[in-house]
Amino acid sequence: MITYPILKKEANIGVTAPSSGVPTELHELITQASQRMTEKGFHVTCGETIWTQSKAKSASAKKRANEFNHMMQDASIDLVIPPWGGELLIEMLEHVEFDKLKEKWILGYSDTSMLLLAITLNTGMATAHGTNLVDLRGEYSDETTAMWKSVLATKAGESILQQSSELYQKQWEHNNPSPCVFHLTEKTSWKTIANEEVSMEGRLLGGCIDIVRHLIGTPFGDVETFSKKYINEEPIIWYFENCELSTTDLRRTLVHMKLAGWFNNCSGILFGRSAANMPVHDYTVNDVYEDLASDLQIPIVYDIDCGHVPPQLTFINGAYAEVKVSEGKGTVLQHFS
Repeated sequence: MITYPILKKEANIGVTAPSSGVPTELHELITQASQRMTEKGFHVTCGETIWTQSKAKSASAKKRANEFNHMMQDASIDLVIPPWGGELLIEMLEHVEFDKLKEKWILGYSDTSMLLLAITLNTGMATAHGTNLVDLRGEYSDETTAMWKSVLATKAGESILQQSSELYQKQWEHNNPSPCVFHLTEKTSWKTIANEEVSMEGRLLGGCIDIVRHLIGTPFGDVETFSKKYINEEPIIWYFENCELSTTDLRRTLVHMKLAGWFNNCSGILFGRSAANMPVHDYTVNDVYEDLASDLQIPIVYDIDCGHVPPQLTFINGAYAEVKVSEGKGTVLQHFS
């Protein structure tokens, strides 16, 4: 059975950096985001790791893990949001005290998605794939991003509906932030193979595919045991987003996942928009999606609101979801059951 944390009013947000910290010249981003959270009625507790960054990480693996473990065990902290992702979260995973984690939300994406998926697979506690802290530093959040609060405030036994965004951001303009941080200029369209209507149901699991693929074959990526122990072997909907992979690397990764059994009893796969997906020769990302649909004989949806091309929905690892896509629009109804 999946356990669901609950976001309460005036919650204390613990900010720690299990992957990358924030270099000195960007500390203002954390200050701004913390102020925004305080203005919205939250409290913020910042750890030491967020203020340092060297050798592609915030601190040593053990220091990162120790700070994360402390925040997860500290009853005064209600949820944990890293500042952003990074590169080397995998180093600290073996030091996470999974058996001592208290029931609280962890929210983030990118490299953080490895930690989220590992925790849900190994403990049955739901985790939240969505915005990170620095993207909450704006005067307000767009409607899609702002749903993170409503989703995390959903109680066990209740449901929450999210809809595809109206517009998305084509490229980052870090030197020209808008009042909501993002520059949402392009019309959103969720796509399917052959443009057919799609409907799927199942337990949500996923993350940044560049990162979560490295859980395969480790004690932290045992999907089969999770399926039997926590969800009574219900069907799984996987959601992925590609940060940097070429189309052939993406294809290799998906075949690897299939051979490892990750797609056993899979009812459908969702892919986020990507600025990567670089074609190799004439092999395009659409070819990847079509090959995967042919391999697995399940619906594939792509260019959804997930990942490094904002905005993004808040997907709950472990929640039972109903996903519907028609004429470029999509809905995700998540049941906290």
